[in-house]
Amino acid sequence: MRFEQYVLLQDIDLRSRTKALGLPQQIEVRRTWSGVGFRLGNVHLLSKLEEVDEILISPEMTRVPSALSWVKGVANIRGMLLPIMDLRDFIDGQAIQPGRKTRVILIKKGELVSGLMVDEVFGMRHFFEEERTKNVPESSDNLKKYLQGAFRKGNMHWGVFDMDNLAEDPGFLQVAALSG
Repeated sequence: MRFEQYVLLQDIDLRSRTKALGLPQQIEVRRTWSGVGFRLGNVHLLSKLEEVDEILISPEMTRVPSALSWVKGVANIRGMLLPIMDLRDFIDGQAIQPGRKTRVILIKKGELVSGLMVDEVFGMRHFFEEERTKNVPESSDNLKKYLQGAFRKGNMHWGVFDMDNLAEDPGFLQVAALSG
């Protein structure tokens, strides 16, 4: 009887193994970072998703008298007056030539609501944490003070632009041209 039980158990084991589903695959979990990609001149940049409120096609603007050159004007966005700033002109003194790729990134930081004109927006970009680097892309010193590291994917080097740092910069908050 013991031999018959042993054969029966072997038969059950064999049938179970042939009918059983495979074990779940071990999936490697990799941490990711997501942001909004944009371009200022030839420099590719990213901002954290939570720092970008909206992306707009360049709206019609009304010029603000006695404002600095990088203050492009105010725009009526769904009943809200939104100041539009040329981010490249503010940082490097080179005004963006508006074109079909030009976009405005809407940021909100506390009471500050502002539209930042950029050369182009690439939408969401995702990176693995191991693609993070401390080496920022080749750029001006004025831009580097807003960069907090970078990501490198393939041959693309993306600087992480800190919108909160920009929103707290006294130079960015001072928009009136000084009369002399």
